[in-house]
Amino acid sequence: MNPGFYIILAAQFFSALADNALLFAAIALLQSLQAPDWYTPVLQEAFIFSYIVLAPFVGAFADSLPKGRVMFISNNIKILGCIAMLFGVDPLIAYGLVGLGAATYSPAKYGILTEYLPAEKLVLANSWMEGLTVLAIVLGAVVGGIFISPAIAEPMLQWWDVPFIDTGIDTPPELAIAIIAGIYIVAACFNLYIPHVAIDHKPLSRNPVFLTKDFWHCFKLLWKDPLGQVSLAVTTLFWGTGATLRLLVLSWAAIALHYDMAHAAALTAWVAVGITIGAVLAAKFVKLEHSVKVLPVGIAMGLMVLVMIPITNSTLATLLLIAIGAMGGYFVVPMNALLQHRGHLLMGAGSSIAVQNFNENLSIFAMLGLYAAMEKLELNIYLIILVFGLLLSGIMAALYKRHVHDQDHGQM
Repeated sequence: MNPGFYIILAAQFFSALADNALLFAAIALLQSLQAPDWYTPVLQEAFIFSYIVLAPFVGAFADSLPKGRVMFISNNIKILGCIAMLFGVDPLIAYGLVGLGAATYSPAKYGILTEYLPAEKLVLANSWMEGLTVLAIVLGAVVGGIFISPAIAEPMLQWWDVPFIDTGIDTPPELAIAIIAGIYIVAACFNLYIPHVAIDHKPLSRNPVFLTKDFWHCFKLLWKDPLGQVSLAVTTLFWGTGATLRLLVLSWAAIALHYDMAHAAALTAWVAVGITIGAVLAAKFVKLEHSVKVLPVGIAMGLMVLVMIPITNSTLATLLLIAIGAMGGYFVVPMNALLQHRGHLLMGAGSSIAVQNFNENLSIFAMLGLYAAMEKLELNIYLIILVFGLLLSGIMAALYKRHVHDQDHGQM
């Protein structure tokens, strides 16, 4: 890998670090404003909203400019969202602005890999990208927690204000948001040094109606492509599963391990550690042309979730969550690389990843909706785990069977 690749990684790491730290700071800001509890999930929905609504447009935007410039613009939008929070704009609106930046950033951060690197290095590049992103998720929670902690923030606030100048930063959440804005600035600086690559698949029009029709065309094109279909379905299922698994672990840890919320939240980090391990193993052992062969690992992952039911020991719980995460990382990284490769060939990297994001975020809404419905019915957490694990394995098995059938049909 050449130096330009590591600049891309650094830019992604700092941007993702700030994204994940900002969630905790924004929640703390809501609490300091005495907002009702239901504002917290709405806050996250405000972030996700742009991914879904702007899906037809962000891919074309990412393909219309050099990817490094798109990432720079996106990080600046995130900085504006932080500034809006500090100036008293409703946190839901301000955090939604950050989500807008994240939605435009996503197609570019992955799209540049397919434009900058040869196909045979995509799995390795994706393993690095996913590994560092997971590390940013873990560290983001730590950084966010540190800066909203009164024990850390209050001494810093004593010397934060410049003499005779009121910065308006008077609370730990505001301090955290200001520092996180600085991390976004660091990411934006790295964006300036990302190597320029030639623009291919440049959009034919900037007309919203045309872009919507073009997005729908790309959406159907990717779902009709045999390899695009299976890779898109798997990554869509994985991210919907990941969002739901986080909530499952929190509820399960409270009942099975008698953890409070703080310890249960820390336990979810082990899944991220496992994903990193799986991503590294995928980079070493899985080639792009053999990506579909990892699908049975996804089936096993669903069955492994069922092992949560009898566990009451914290050490075993940690090992289990690492194993579940490792399985997830091992099968999603090759699928991600395959999806990017097919999308790049069919329609352009940015457009294909916008389609991917659209599907993944719809999956998150659907999976969380199913989980919420089961919670509302007051089903036992172990029954929810059983349904969740079997559903995951069943869908993965159906996808694998469908791919084998299509492959055999194609050979006839």
